[in-house]
Amino acid sequence: MRPLSFAAQTKKELTLIQEAPCCRRAELQAMVLLNGAGSPGDGRTGLTVQTENVATARRIYTLLRELFDLHPEVLVRKKMRLKKNNVYAVRVPAGAEAVWRSLGLAPGDAGGFSLAEPGRPRACCRRAFLRGAFLAAGSVNDPGSPSYHLEISCQTPEQANVIRRRMNEYGLHAKVIARKRGYVVYLKEGEKIVEFLSVIGAHQALLKFEDVRIMKGMRNQVNRLVNCETANMNKTITAAVRQLDAIRLIDERMGLEHLPDKLREAAQLRLQYPETNLQELAQRMGHRVTKSGLNHRFRKLQEIADRLRAGE
Repeated sequence: MRPLSFAAQTKKELTLIQEAPCCRRAELQAMVLLNGAGSPGDGRTGLTVQTENVATARRIYTLLRELFDLHPEVLVRKKMRLKKNNVYAVRVPAGAEAVWRSLGLAPGDAGGFSLAEPGRPRACCRRAFLRGAFLAAGSVNDPGSPSYHLEISCQTPEQANVIRRRMNEYGLHAKVIARKRGYVVYLKEGEKIVEFLSVIGAHQALLKFEDVRIMKGMRNQVNRLVNCETANMNKTITAAVRQLDAIRLIDERMGLEHLPDKLREAAQLRLQYPETNLQELAQRMGHRVTKSGLNHRFRKLQEIADRLRAGE
């Protein structure tokens, strides 16, 4: 059995939250809004809410039963494309018009729904609505993946704008993008995803996300430091090789003994410690010279070597 994805774990956690009746209604409202399809006017007024997540399907069934004393059917079919996941359809065959009217929904085009009265629900219900939206049509990348991404899929631009506005009431800066099969409300920043998980009550998922995010940040910082150290080391090696070439040329052409004392001392020190950086070389000379002063001496040696080469 495959382990649950981070998104599936998050949804499973959310379905275990105990809520007041008003919040359960707000949660179901979002689920039916985004994933529901009705058939008004055909004498049956049925309702079907679909999902690929079994925990979400169980939640929809439970809410319909508890809030409306219904006993929906649950149908399961396997998708024929891509991952071939199961699709769960929670279905109220007849008498569902009272359900969507009670939830403040109105039938829309192609059997979908819109909010009949947008209004401004209580704070607890606003959170529950977003929880239902994520359960019905949300996904979130594993925090260990290269990029952070959380999204909620919508059928219509009106639905997407409702979700975006509700999310942005919490300062999340959610954005909407059109896709081939609808519209997506999304977050890209790790910090905003953490805030959203807090809003909808996914506290265990939030802690896991933060742990992984912090570890990624620490690894990235270490990598940056290592890269910086490697770059500095490469610069040190390149400079040392250039200095050694100059010193050996001087030794061959004129002899180090003919150099001024300070330059001869620097040349002999470099020959003795070919891999040591300037700071450590200066320390080996005690307080007689600074790193800058030693670097100046090596530049003088380089100039002498250049003049010797030019005289070839």
